[in-house]
Amino acid sequence: MVVWRTALRHVKLAIGTAIITMLVTGACLSLVWTPAPPARMNILARLKPPFASGWLGTDQFGRDVTSLLMAGAWNSLSIAVLAVALGASAGVLTGLAAARRRGLAEAVLMRVCDVIFAFPPVLSAMVLGVLMGTGAMSAILAIAVFMVPVFARMTRGIALQVQSRDYVLAARSIGRGEGGIMVAHVMPNIAGQIVVQVMIQLGLAILTEAGLSFLGLGLPPPAPTWGRMLAEAQTYLESAPWLALAPGLAIAFAVLGFSLVGDGLRDLFDPRDATL
Repeated sequence: MVVWRTALRHVKLAIGTAIITMLVTGACLSLVWTPAPPARMNILARLKPPFASGWLGTDQFGRDVTSLLMAGAWNSLSIAVLAVALGASAGVLTGLAAARRRGLAEAVLMRVCDVIFAFPPVLSAMVLGVLMGTGAMSAILAIAVFMVPVFARMTRGIALQVQSRDYVLAARSIGRGEGGIMVAHVMPNIAGQIVVQVMIQLGLAILTEAGLSFLGLGLPPPAPTWGRMLAEAQTYLESAPWLALAPGLAIAFAVLGFSLVGDGLRDLFDPRDATL
């Protein structure tokens, strides 16, 4: 049983890492090379099927779908990474503050997180779009704000568990300050869970960014994103289904890759599995 569990967690990590590596490689490669300029139009070559013109065909403007997919990978991944980094930083600090300052301060912080969590990213993006205009910053902030309560709740829960352990009580008994306890004892014990949550939320952030772009709330044209590629492909589902298939599969594989890595890391960091 232990052998199979160990093998399974390594398989998930390996598959997830391979998927993420391919996506990141394609995204980074698009900065220096694509099969064709992503923004170049060729109306005479519009709606060509895969391999008839390029590896994945062309869209309704004659743009190379492979090049759009690679460039869209960079835009989608960069927005997701920045949003999760911002949301995780704010959420972890909020959770630590709530765990350290019990009582009224903790209750206020957690109720604020509950209110924020009640507003979906799409609604936040619409509000930010009105205030700031649509674009990368609005999408990043909308996704990041939604991520803050997720990390705050998780950090607070784990930090409260760690603070009740004997070595923390011993540190308090010798006069160690709460700040020092947070840095020396709490943070090292919650770092693994934070990494796992970051991986899982990255997949959700990519999916959310695609949804925002699909609704026109992400990067403005002509910057390619997977969500906009899906939106533009709706009209041509019968005549050119490859236009929706390519970005749809890219989004699905990206979410799958980060979810597999998150699940694999969670299994590895779970000490209970060592005894099973």
